[in-house]
Amino acid sequence: MPKPKVVIFNSISLDGRLDNSVDMGLYYGLAATWTNVEPLAGCAMLSGSGTILPGFVGQDDSDFEPPAEPKQTIPGAVPYLAVVDGRGRIRTWKQLQAQPYWLETLALFAEDTPHISQQAAREAGVPIITAGSGHVDLAAALEELNTRFGIHTVRVDSGGTLNGILLQQGLVDEVSVLLCGVLTGGNAPAALYGGEDSPAIMNIPLKLFHVEQVQENILWLRYEVVKS
Repeated sequence: MPKPKVVIFNSISLDGRLDNSVDMGLYYGLAATWTNVEPLAGCAMLSGSGTILPGFVGQDDSDFEPPAEPKQTIPGAVPYLAVVDGRGRIRTWKQLQAQPYWLETLALFAEDTPHISQQAAREAGVPIITAGSGHVDLAAALEELNTRFGIHTVRVDSGGTLNGILLQQGLVDEVSVLLCGVLTGGNAPAALYGGEDSPAIMNIPLKLFHVEQVQENILWLRYEVVKS
């Protein structure tokens, strides 16, 4: 089976940075349109461990007790959160499973991801996709998301490093951005495309197919990635 459609969706300032104060209700409201227009079960959000970690900074799940009642998801929750964690940085898989923003968490590991992280995921009941050695083979992992879980649309909610790798490997079909009327400045590497461990500079051709003013100072721009 082919890989899912992959859409990068970020909010950026006029100087192309991710660390801006966007209206999160607007951002996630528009993000939900990918689940509204497709069969719900076929959608997933893809994030890197660096995006997930700030919200779950505990070293493990030893002090975490999952809710006794069945999880109640919020309106607009995506069916799956797929986390790329080849280095095994995440230990708090039970906490991720308990969040109301997605129905189920999936762990994307490499063959040599540390055993302790793999074991933590198994103990939390998190399904695991193992692809690649040394790092997660994203192409193979995306294909397995389709064949094993029926996922046909992936929304990338992550930083510039994962965005850049996906773009460099030709795995992205659409780049969708909320362009906010603000200049962020600073020197932190919080760019839509780039950052620590990101690939070398590449000119990725895009074709604009949608422009919408969604707030007084915010444009929603959608681009098709032009494949060679």
